[in-house]
Amino acid sequence: MDTQTRKRAGRPRSTENDVPTSHDLDLTALARWANERVPDALFWTVSGSHSYGFPSADSDIDLRGCFRAPLRALAGLRPPAETLEPKGTLDGREVEAVAHEAGKYLRMLCKHNGYVLEQVFSPLVAHGADFLARLRPVAAKCVTKHCYNHYRGFLHTQRQQFEKESPKRAKTLLYAYRVALTGVHLLETGEVETHLPTLNERFKLPFVPELIERKAGAEFGALSAVDVEFHTRQLTEWEHRLAAAHEASTLPTDAPAHELNALLLELRDLR
Repeated sequence: MDTQTRKRAGRPRSTENDVPTSHDLDLTALARWANERVPDALFWTVSGSHSYGFPSADSDIDLRGCFRAPLRALAGLRPPAETLEPKGTLDGREVEAVAHEAGKYLRMLCKHNGYVLEQVFSPLVAHGADFLARLRPVAAKCVTKHCYNHYRGFLHTQRQQFEKESPKRAKTLLYAYRVALTGVHLLETGEVETHLPTLNERFKLPFVPELIERKAGAEFGALSAVDVEFHTRQLTEWEHRLAAAHEASTLPTDAPAHELNALLLELRDLR
């Protein structure tokens, strides 16, 4: 990855006091809600449709984060859970949070995990901007050619869902196009971008704004009329474009495990 590309991928795109919002998210209240349930959280960011740029009025809120378990607990006979998944409501809206312990989280970053990278680089930061400022430059080096496998698999899953569901939903199509465009953009530029309207400024798919508008009214609303053959062809073309971007990509093939290990030891106060 060239210096400029890595700078873009690793640049913190927000702080806790300066973030783009989506459907009037109260990030401070979300942080309070999540930290009450996972007190040792290092960060929380918003994922899902709010970060993808197509939330509905009834969309739930997806929080993703990382927490640090006490070293004493990790050394005991019964180590703590590596994943915590609190759920509940905040001001009448469903909130689903998933947080992984720091060791597991950094191991996942080593494995070309696009889902984790998207969490780290989400511009919707509820808590932990200072920690993310430390993590993002290292995470930028985890943007590798092998991230292709994550996006190919995710796209395949969304295509299968679209083929099976009846009636067809705008949400499923949007998720499929979002993951395809994110994957191609990552492989071609080294930048983690999940916001579909922003991606579409580059790729200019004329039907995307209409799909977003149709989903905005209802999370589970059906498409009253959809050209299934057209979108099937489109998604096949994007699957091929994703493969071509992988083949041509000049991104590194390995994540910097030594840097992630050093960061973990620092978090554990074992430097």
